[in-house]
Amino acid sequence: MPAGRPPKPIEQKRMLGNPGKRPLPEPGEVQALPAISEIPDPARPLLTHGRELWDRVWSVGATWISPNTDMEILLMTCEMVDERWNLRIQVMQTDDPRMRRGLRELDRQIVSNLSLLGFTPADRSRLGVAEVKARSKLEELLARSDS
Repeated sequence: MPAGRPPKPIEQKRMLGNPGKRPLPEPGEVQALPAISEIPDPARPLLTHGRELWDRVWSVGATWISPNTDMEILLMTCEMVDERWNLRIQVMQTDDPRMRRGLRELDRQIVSNLSLLGFTPADRSRLGVAEVKARSKLEELLARSDS
């Protein structure tokens, strides 16, 4: 685990006025990766919850998840989610402290993998993929008029 504070998301730095005075990417400057046209099938079978995560990750992260390089870590994370679901049921039934520690460790591994895949604000900004931006009143009115 790296020492020091975790990196702040770009949007948070902008709200604080960029206290570190490090250069920030221009708003709207996003590096585009080739997107997938359809959700690929996992290389190994997944249970319900793992498959739901698989589909959700590809749907939401299609612009930055690479089918060439990220497939295995995503598949392992989905398998962990399936394992977590089953382990959680066992913990709820037995209340075994060792199993509960195992569940919490599995939770940490899942969060770590999702972070590696860019599913936290700080990781997305580090990847240069997305920046959360509040919509202005004008943008909200325009969005309502389009619907």
